[in-house]
Amino acid sequence: MDGRQLKGQNLPLGFTFSFPMTQWTVDVGILVSWTKSFNCSGVVGEDAVKMLNDAIHRRKDTDVDVIAVLNDTTGTLVQGAFVDRKCAIGLILGTGSNACYIERADRIEKWEGKDKDVEEVVIDVEWGAFGDNGVLDFIKTEYDKEVDRNSLLVGSFTFEKHFGGKYLGEIVRCILVRLTKEGLLFQGNASQHLLRHGAFTTRYVSMIEEDNVNGVDTNTTTALKELELSFNQEDIDIVKYICWLVSDRAAILVSICTASLLERMNRPETTVAIDGSLFKHHPRLKSFMEKYIAAMAPANKFKLMLAEDGSGKGAGLIAAIASRLKKLQAKAN
Repeated sequence: MDGRQLKGQNLPLGFTFSFPMTQWTVDVGILVSWTKSFNCSGVVGEDAVKMLNDAIHRRKDTDVDVIAVLNDTTGTLVQGAFVDRKCAIGLILGTGSNACYIERADRIEKWEGKDKDVEEVVIDVEWGAFGDNGVLDFIKTEYDKEVDRNSLLVGSFTFEKHFGGKYLGEIVRCILVRLTKEGLLFQGNASQHLLRHGAFTTRYVSMIEEDNVNGVDTNTTTALKELELSFNQEDIDIVKYICWLVSDRAAILVSICTASLLERMNRPETTVAIDGSLFKHHPRLKSFMEKYIAAMAPANKFKLMLAEDGSGKGAGLIAAIASRLKKLQAKAN
């Protein structure tokens, strides 16, 4: 739809902004820092909503107003709650990872809300940055350190670099390169493709894990051929094992945090809404997480639910609610 088609009708917009921000109201979002592969100057410390609104209005051909901004985790939680009233956690497992959950307001020491009658609020955990202060150094392997060194924001968002979709394939690639150089894989011959940073994507991990589920080698051989590698059956088995190992660790790490949230909320039953390409496409991540969360939080009943495009749909729902509230307030005045 172009601007000419929108003339004469004002459209309220809900804006998903998947970065750490300070929010004072539903339509103000001050960027705290960039994450993942973004690093645009002149935005940190600024209101992303105002900047987007100003840019839209400068066009003068589109009648759109941004009336709500929310993190992608919050959008996923809202969409999940729209589908399932037991939803109390929104989780992103895509390029990066983060979560939010519903917390009692009286447990928040820094609560500055104007409405003293508010009983619950949504807390954006920003757990992708866990470990930036060094507390996770004990679990870092040499491959994790290499992935961090080659990332855009070195030393930042430590936790998600252990399992985010942007990094999972690269962890596997670093392991494969090391084993090849030691003569333990591919007859010691690494292709130029394998040596290239980012060449072994997380898509390959999901493909190979599908082979592990089905007991075949089809996807694995396809991936190795695309990487122009010479391989035998032993190489295939090793690659499949490494993809399982890295995937299993990813599931353990994200399950530890999810189980902690479940225990903190201590609800009779909780649905966890999850959005993101990694969770959607990885064939075993959900089952791994179900196993580990159940073991780590045995007293808490839970369900993992795919909320496809949860962040976008949640933003739309919040925009609709905000628009309706504005109209009701206008009538009351």
